[in-house]
Amino acid sequence: MIKVVSPSRLHLTLIDLNAELGRVDGGAGITLESPGLEISATEADTIEVIGDPLLAGKMRKAAQALLPAGKGIKLHIDDSLPDHVGLGSGTQAALSAAAAVNRIYGLGKSVRELAVAVGRGGTSGIGVAAFENGGFILDAGHKFKDKGAFSPSAASHVPPGPVLFRKNFPDWPIVLAIPNGKGAHDAEEVDLFKKFCPIPLAEVQEICHVILMQLLPALVEEDLESFGRAINHFQTVGFKRREVELQSQPVLDIMNYMRDNGASGSGISSFGPVVYGIVGSAREGKKLQQEVQRMLDESLGGKALLTKARNRGAEIFGGPD
Repeated sequence: MIKVVSPSRLHLTLIDLNAELGRVDGGAGITLESPGLEISATEADTIEVIGDPLLAGKMRKAAQALLPAGKGIKLHIDDSLPDHVGLGSGTQAALSAAAAVNRIYGLGKSVRELAVAVGRGGTSGIGVAAFENGGFILDAGHKFKDKGAFSPSAASHVPPGPVLFRKNFPDWPIVLAIPNGKGAHDAEEVDLFKKFCPIPLAEVQEICHVILMQLLPALVEEDLESFGRAINHFQTVGFKRREVELQSQPVLDIMNYMRDNGASGSGISSFGPVVYGIVGSAREGKKLQQEVQRMLDESLGGKALLTKARNRGAEIFGGPD
């Protein structure tokens, strides 16, 4: 039996949904220590997935894409990730299943080869890079002529973009609010890309300026205040602003509360409704977590967690029986 433990991730912003220079997408993200996805797997004659039905379908499809002819696998979801909330569960589920097949049947494929086989990373490469190496990730997106359209990962079939920059993330506590409910996905997500894109070039340029001259220097210098300002800026511009505008008032209230009560930066991950806030100490984080949990209890319901970045990728234990 083997066990695969894979991380969730925060998607901070997409970079270029204008394509003026011939590239599209690109993004920045942070790999998280928790919550995570854990599965166990054994060789079998057929494909069987036990556990969370929302992720089971993705895992079954991914396993089918990799399994040698006539072979099967039994997958058990031991610890699940919430689906369509902004933590990247779909990519982690697909890659975890693919990695299990890869290990059990000795296919010898890299993480990026697995991602291509299961069709993940077609817009954002953050989830694939999080599975691969963890940490803070900046990816370069795709040539627009290869992709041909503005579309989400689930509706895109190009390989993950190259990683431009990867660095261990500082030991800054991260407060997560995971409200009950779902963010945009499937057909709705495709329609939103069609509606909002192309993003005005000036907004793309603004995002690039913030990333190059504020976010990345703050990360290298471990300057939490400047890093937080960059996060706050992202919520007001580009595709992220459109994602923020789709949120319910309780989600926006939590984001603003975090920013006003100890978080140097707070934002929406991907299409939400997950909200994150980055703080300077565990004490501040614990206090903010408790207040955010109270806000969730009084509005949408859900869970507030205190976590931090994970500076390593997925882990695979054991081997074929």
